[in-house]
Amino acid sequence: MNFEEAREEMVEGLQRRGLVERESTAEALRSVPRHEFVPEERRERAYHDRPLPIGEGQTISAPHIVGTMVDKLELSAGEEVLEIGTGCGYHAAVTAEVVGPGNVYSVEYHEKLAEQARERFDRQGYEIAVRTGDGHEGWPEHAPYDAAYLTCAARTMPDALIDQVRTGGYVLGPIGSVRQQLVRLTVREERTERETFGGVRFVPMQG
Repeated sequence: MNFEEAREEMVEGLQRRGLVERESTAEALRSVPRHEFVPEERRERAYHDRPLPIGEGQTISAPHIVGTMVDKLELSAGEEVLEIGTGCGYHAAVTAEVVGPGNVYSVEYHEKLAEQARERFDRQGYEIAVRTGDGHEGWPEHAPYDAAYLTCAARTMPDALIDQVRTGGYVLGPIGSVRQQLVRLTVREERTERETFGGVRFVPMQG
């Protein structure tokens, strides 16, 4: 299988369907070898637009979801981003392609997944910081961030994430239990603005 051709076809398909709008997001998806982030026995399906199991009851999100979320954060090079739910590391790698090395901080609940993600980042040359912990607490040592996002579903947006994002920044994630909505909050000094972008389905947030 030619992974490069499959990746290009995947990105072109997402653009045709209007699921990826920003060129920086499309280029990031073209740059990250998704097959390196899925279990070896599932690599033939790495460029299908669907989630795949990665162990510990977790999944790698479908490419269109990753693209949509990167689009909605409206990121620029040099911005610092907090991710909750490293998983296999694919989403963080796509984000890092947009904002640049050393600007993505990721929290993973499962130590095994965190260690595997660190190893992948090292092999692929990504400078992404990963720590094991409860994502509800964020990662206050590196705050304030320009944006934050969840790759797992929370009942409500964790207060710590909102507190750790600068005024004017976005916090994005799937909110809800049985039925989830992709929610984007804009952090303001006096009140937080809320937007929704339709139904999604993510694994529950741990902790």
